[in-house]
Amino acid sequence: MKEYKKRIADEILKRKLEGKGAVLIEGPKWCGKTTTAEQIAASILYMDDPETKAQNITMSEISPKRLLNGDTPRLIDEWQLAPKLWDAIRFEVDHRGEMGQFVLTGSAVPVETKEITHSGTGRFTWLTMRPMSLYESGESTGEVSLQDLFAAPDSVDGESHLSIDRLAYLICRGGWPQTTEMRDEIALNQATDYYDAVVRSDINRADNIQKNPERVKRLMRSYARNQGTQTSNAALAADISINDDGTISEETVALYTNALRKIFVVEDMPAWNPNLRSKTAIRSSDTRYYSDPSIAVASLGIGPQDLIADLNTLGFLFETMCVRDLRVYTDSLNGNVYHYRDKDGVECDAVIHLRNGSYGLVEIKLGGDRLIEEGAQNLKTLAKKIDTDKMKAPAFLMVLTGTGNYAYRRKDNVYVVPVGCLKN
Repeated sequence: MKEYKKRIADEILKRKLEGKGAVLIEGPKWCGKTTTAEQIAASILYMDDPETKAQNITMSEISPKRLLNGDTPRLIDEWQLAPKLWDAIRFEVDHRGEMGQFVLTGSAVPVETKEITHSGTGRFTWLTMRPMSLYESGESTGEVSLQDLFAAPDSVDGESHLSIDRLAYLICRGGWPQTTEMRDEIALNQATDYYDAVVRSDINRADNIQKNPERVKRLMRSYARNQGTQTSNAALAADISINDDGTISEETVALYTNALRKIFVVEDMPAWNPNLRSKTAIRSSDTRYYSDPSIAVASLGIGPQDLIADLNTLGFLFETMCVRDLRVYTDSLNGNVYHYRDKDGVECDAVIHLRNGSYGLVEIKLGGDRLIEEGAQNLKTLAKKIDTDKMKAPAFLMVLTGTGNYAYRRKDNVYVVPVGCLKN
């Protein structure tokens, strides 16, 4: 058996089990949810085991409580196959009166939510898992801690060993745990296989609605081209229709996109709304992102050398990878990641906002002195707009880079940190 690579979610899961009767781990297929849950589970029920799947589903209808018998924490893997288990677990948690009873994993939101009569408030807590960050997969040295940046240190010290060629490869390979043990050429094929599975079947299982595979491909390709933007459904529909036999409506785009969201293939980023000194209008549309950059690469049918030949596309997909990593790291700090853009053109690629009100502003740049300077100026412009009489000043300003070997603090107090030396 291969050695388990520790995940940042390990400690989050332990903490959540101390405070709730059940924890639901959600996230895309193949990101490591079950393997992580197995590390802490005392007993396991695999709902999708081919030999017992039909029997398990039947039992969930007749006597769901029987499926819950076992040492705790009891793992119920792919629980969404039997939505009635939700209420049974909620009832069992209430009557046992103890924390840490169940861990549920699921790679899709249940289709038949009408079978769930209780929200689970007070009994359940949620944990979102994503593909591995560079620190988890061993590509980041982890010498600079995101948590430490909130203390505004006088200096940072870290070194990245990632070349631009390696970055292009890591974007195409993605953070899928099993690929970290494969030869490079074999690992690159896995994202394509993942994409094919989404197009052929997974997207249909999200809502039990059969979809046109060619339109799914065109939507995913358009979504990939629009990473890091606030492109509307109307714009996506127009983009898809250019190469489609007929027009595709905004409603169809919304249906397909929601299905991708239900299986955690896409994870858009909400807008941040700070208190500003002026009455500048904030653009509140979500920013488009795949949950892993490799899915975008597979949708476009390209590879590492294509990215090296097109630095503009490389920059957009590098941003997707950084957003993935920032989300993984921020989860461990009890925070969320947002974006900021306003009508004046001031923007911030990522705002790390913690529940205690502290926040940091992050610009993501592939590298180079000009782009780093541009990112630093954007951060300082936004910081000046924030009304610090009504909210805290930003804890830090950081330009997160791809190329460049060292992390450092500039004279204007902006941190420059390569993603290859960042951790939570």
